Amino acid sequence: MSRPVATTPGSIRSVVVTGVAQPGQLGDIVARAFAACGDRVSIVARSIDDAAARVRKMRADGLHGTPFACDLADPQATMTLANQVLAVEKRVDILVNVAGGFAMSGPVADSDPVVLAQQLTINLGTAYATTRAFLPGLREARGSVVFIASAAALPAARVKNTSAYAVAKGAVITLMRAIAQEELVHGVRANAVAPGTIRTRQNSSTLPADTRFVEPASVASTILFLCSADAAQVTGQVIELTP
Repeated sequence: MSRPVATTPGSIRSVVVTGVAQPGQLGDIVARAFAACGDRVSIVARSIDDAAARVRKMRADGLHGTPFACDLADPQATMTLANQVLAVEKRVDILVNVAGGFAMSGPVADSDPVVLAQQLTINLGTAYATTRAFLPGLREARGSVVFIASAAALPAARVKNTSAYAVAKGAVITLMRAIAQEELVHGVRANAVAPGTIRTRQNSSTLPADTRFVEPASVASTILFLCSADAAQVTGQVIELTP
């Protein structure tokens, strides 16, 4: 894979990736993909121990990473996080909102409202609070934001028994579109990637053997493209990735 052109020609980009807790999961793979391009990557997990573990492995492989911890559902905590990152990196060119999660909610008639609230918090709430906190830095850099949506939130998707997750990811897409429209005047682009079922360790061990997966590397390469100069005129778009 060729190196994407940096936001500022000739510069090393400052990239923030959330949801980087466990090895081999999407956040880890996305963070390593940017670091392999020579970018400086701020790793954000809920636990500083998890973030530090990912960074140690990156550094052992000759990649740059800096660990941060934050409860991304807390708007005040995300403001503190943004200040901490800017104190180290001085600028933020790219924000990738990977943090989130999935839960079955069952039929709506039998569902627990707690599951809907939880899905909205970990998928929409984290993306909202984090993006809001980093927008001043992204404006200064005329940077790019990428959200992780889901094919479950797209028209004609099969959402039986997964309404809470699908609703939350649909809200993420709406948030992305609002930011793309509002921030165009500031030179900030926003897009979303909507993959089908991603091949993660948990999915591989719990789903049927004939499940068709989207490879995490494909998601990462799509994100790299959306943050590159080749996508300088791409904003407000949802890129579906099919197995």
